[in-house]
Amino acid sequence: MRFLFGSGMLSEDTEYTLMVGQALLSHSVDQYAFQRTLSWKFRWWFAALPGGMGLATGKACLRLWIGFPPDRAAVASAGSGPAMRSAIIGAYFAQEPEKRRDFVLASSRLTHRGWQAETGARAVAECVAIAVNNHEQPEIETVLPSLRAISNEGEWQTVLLHLESSLSVRHSVQEFAQSLGLEKGVTGYSLHVVPVAIYAWLRYPGNFHAALIAVLECGGDTDTAGAILGAMVGATAGRKGVPSEWLNRICDWPRSISFMEKIADRLAHQKAQNTQLGPVRCFWPGIILRNVLFIAVILLHGFRRLFPPY
Repeated sequence: MRFLFGSGMLSEDTEYTLMVGQALLSHSVDQYAFQRTLSWKFRWWFAALPGGMGLATGKACLRLWIGFPPDRAAVASAGSGPAMRSAIIGAYFAQEPEKRRDFVLASSRLTHRGWQAETGARAVAECVAIAVNNHEQPEIETVLPSLRAISNEGEWQTVLLHLESSLSVRHSVQEFAQSLGLEKGVTGYSLHVVPVAIYAWLRYPGNFHAALIAVLECGGDTDTAGAILGAMVGATAGRKGVPSEWLNRICDWPRSISFMEKIADRLAHQKAQNTQLGPVRCFWPGIILRNVLFIAVILLHGFRRLFPPY
């Protein structure tokens, strides 16, 4: 939040969610049409020189540009890219479990090919769906059965045992992360960052500020952890639960706070009216200019850290 003269800008995690939201506004019935639309959004997002992206997502975007079809562009990866963008799918299809699963997998398999990435993405979507359906912070007894049913893989089931055990003795988020071997920070591996985000969500029910601070203090891939957790706590606490001083310090364009709100409002109206409303228009040439500024600020931060005080 102190990225640019005391203000914050969006990371690629939020950009992924916005692209998924726009794709849902174009196609929310057929997951294959949704995937094709999302693939073009990723192509142009990549061409606009984004300031950051995962290696798997970058490779998939290159494969899309050289002609790979959307269902074959993914690369083998256990990364968390799909989990960053699945919360909005969980909210939109909160009462439709089959569609929720199909659209999450369509999104995931556009860039990542691996059960870990798919499991993490589905877990985030399931947690958000439970929160939306309950209209309140769910209890662990409600969440765990749904998470266990996502995958029978031993690694996933072991992670959930750690999560349940740590919650029972009220470990801090950092202590839980350490129980997964993450003493040096949360990595971008899907079965690291997603469980830590879920733990913070359950550990600080409905408390956006406390949950975000706790997970960011773990270090490591903080933008990914913060984006995933922020979406989950947001589904529970709503917009009013997000500290206003944080919202007011976001300085970005053309994907501004008002732009995000327009997408959210249109998705809500589309769902209520059971019709396709189409995406929200964006001044796309401005995205390139914004990304050039974003990269320049990143480089300035990097050079600044070469000099004292380090």
